[in-house]
Amino acid sequence: MQPEWWQWAIVGIALIIAELAVPVFVLIWFGLGALLVALLVALLPAVGLTGQLGCWLALSLLLILLWFRIFRPGTHKTRIGMSDDYVVGEVGLLTHPVAPFEKGKVRFQKPILGSETWDCIADEAIAAGQRVRVIGIEGSLFKVRKA
Repeated sequence: MQPEWWQWAIVGIALIIAELAVPVFVLIWFGLGALLVALLVALLPAVGLTGQLGCWLALSLLLILLWFRIFRPGTHKTRIGMSDDYVVGEVGLLTHPVAPFEKGKVRFQKPILGSETWDCIADEAIAAGQRVRVIGIEGSLFKVRKA
């Protein structure tokens, strides 16, 4: 017995709905592959079970490959820990005071790594309104000193 087109459509819709519960963003491509196979089986009902499964696998993998090749998730993320050379030396204005064991906030004229305002730390107390220079990155915090 080979699946009908509407059975593939149900599987496809179920996989797309299951994507809501699974946060890996991969089931949607298998669901879309199943919907494409439903369309194929509706147009060419003589395709056997092996052909249907092969098409589903090939289409699903092609969609996943296109997702990673074209959209490249992850390439637009901020990589603050790997951006020392880009950030060190930048000068900004302290908007919240900073002390040795208290975080402050620094604002830059142009966005740095996608944001104009960053949390910062310092080895000395610096009042708000002072110009500061970034001397390093510690975790997700900029380490600053008076400019």
